[in-house]
Amino acid sequence: MSRVSSLSNPFLLGFDEVERVLDRVTKGADGYPPYNVERLDVGPGEPPRLRITLAVAGFSPDQLEVTLEEMELTIRGRQAEENMERTFLHRGIAARQFQRTFVLAEGMSVLGAELRNGLLSVDLVRPEPVRSVKRISIVSRP
Repeated sequence: MSRVSSLSNPFLLGFDEVERVLDRVTKGADGYPPYNVERLDVGPGEPPRLRITLAVAGFSPDQLEVTLEEMELTIRGRQAEENMERTFLHRGIAARQFQRTFVLAEGMSVLGAELRNGLLSVDLVRPEPVRSVKRISIVSRP
C-alpha cells in the first residue's frame, strides 16, 4: 500500500525534498536528550526569536557540536568512556552519544549557542521576509 502525503497536494509543488527531510529527521528521533522549543519575547520591531534548549548534563563544550547544513540544525554529543577503574553499585548516568536534528524554515538563522548549568541553548531568528509581487508577462504565440 502506498503512502499518501499531505505534501502531495497538487497545489503544493516542489516540496518533495521537504518530505524526504522530514522522513529522515523523524526516523532518528528517540527522545534523548529531552529538549524544549520556546518563542522568546523580544522588543517591538525586532524579528521573532526561537530557543532550542537541550538537557545535556555531563557534557562539556568540547563534547558537543552544533552544525548548520542546508537548513538542518544538527546537535551532537559524544562522551568518551572513562578508562578509570571504578566499581559502580548502580550506574544510571551513562556516557551516551546523541544526535538531534531540526529542520529550519527558509530564512532562519542561528544566532549562537550557550552551555549553562547542563542546558545547551541555541537561539534562532527569522527576519521578516520582504514581501514582493512579481508580474509575469504572458507571451502570445500564433
